[in-house]
Amino acid sequence: MSAATLLVLAKEPRPGRVKTRLVPPFSHEEAARLAEAALADTLHTVLALPAARRVLVLDGAPGPWLPPGFEVWPQCPGGLDARLAAAFAAVEGPALLVGMDTPQLTARHLAPALAPDAWTDTGAWFGPAEDGGFWALGLAAPDPALLRGVPMSTPHTGAYQRARLTGAGLRVRDLPVLRDVDTAADATAVAAEAPGSRFAATLGRLAAGAR
Repeated sequence: MSAATLLVLAKEPRPGRVKTRLVPPFSHEEAARLAEAALADTLHTVLALPAARRVLVLDGAPGPWLPPGFEVWPQCPGGLDARLAAAFAAVEGPALLVGMDTPQLTARHLAPALAPDAWTDTGAWFGPAEDGGFWALGLAAPDPALLRGVPMSTPHTGAYQRARLTGAGLRVRDLPVLRDVDTAADATAVAAEAPGSRFAATLGRLAAGAR
């Protein structure tokens, strides 16, 4: 059993509130369907991983897409840095957080951070995203100050966050680079990486005109 708490930061997949950069070519309703599929894929992957606790840190209300086995905490108000900081502030001991934008996520991607020796001489795990952000962050000793004030949603967010970690004297180990789903091109590329996922199936139905 891993000693880490696994956190998933997500928004309720409601039209007009999620994946708005997919509109167009998709409608808000279609974008929400893709977001729901991505979130469901992520949650089921996390559910199969060893963990001390599994927590969905949610902006909104749970729906039928939420499988059993998760605690659900509300997100705090504020910017993304504040919401990430608050999620880590609420746990003790090692914690690993992922978002809902990487439905291609598998146990293999997170395996190094969940190994028995994952936190030996390691202060943080960092999962860089292709767009310059990050898709995963693990902290041996969760400290919200490591996130507050980091500029989010920029091409350099990942570099800023990693510099904050190393500047605090932490040894940082990296996870594989993954591509976030932000645009329609991202959706196509990510679905190709995970052809058996709910996300790929949903995108396929939309592309076939089953809208």
